[in-house]
Amino acid sequence: MKKIWELLKSPSNKPLGLVVFAGMMVGMFGWIIFNGALGMSNSMEFCVSCHEMSYAYEEYKETVHYKSPSGVRATCADCHVPKADSVGGWFAKMKAKMMASKDTYHYILGTYDTKEKYEAGRWAMANAVWDKMRARNSKECLSCHDFDAMDLEEQDRSARKKHGKAIKAGEQCIDCHTGIAHEEPEEPEEEEEEEEG
Repeated sequence: MKKIWELLKSPSNKPLGLVVFAGMMVGMFGWIIFNGALGMSNSMEFCVSCHEMSYAYEEYKETVHYKSPSGVRATCADCHVPKADSVGGWFAKMKAKMMASKDTYHYILGTYDTKEKYEAGRWAMANAVWDKMRARNSKECLSCHDFDAMDLEEQDRSARKKHGKAIKAGEQCIDCHTGIAHEEPEEPEEEEEEEEG
């Protein structure tokens, strides 16, 4: 590194040094702007700014994830955007952000611009989210909830029994808690018939 610095300091290489320095400054400010935009896109206000998300938002406001006795609130990003707590987490977050760009595409097309269209697409949308959570081993859930920290004795009998079995079986949160923050959609009849036949 010292040799590079010495090379750039020499009078004949000053223009090159200025270009390198300018490039570093542009890169640094670009990174700051990029991270700021990512942070903004994680805000609740940003998420519900699309008309289609107002349906999901109204349901969410009726759940314990929105209003709880302890005052803890999980936002859209807490459940739908992986945490960038590691290099792998950063790439998972970027992948989620790229996949979310389809929401903008559907917004422009008006795919879910009425409650009826939203309800018609709810099963497919919910399954896409559940599949993503299963693929990540419910990691977004586990960033707040932790089996090791659960006091099973303080839970009601049903929860205590189910959580105890889930821990032993290595089950994921999403296996049981699909309707925890939004209304659980009904499976379309044609899919039910295919499974039976």
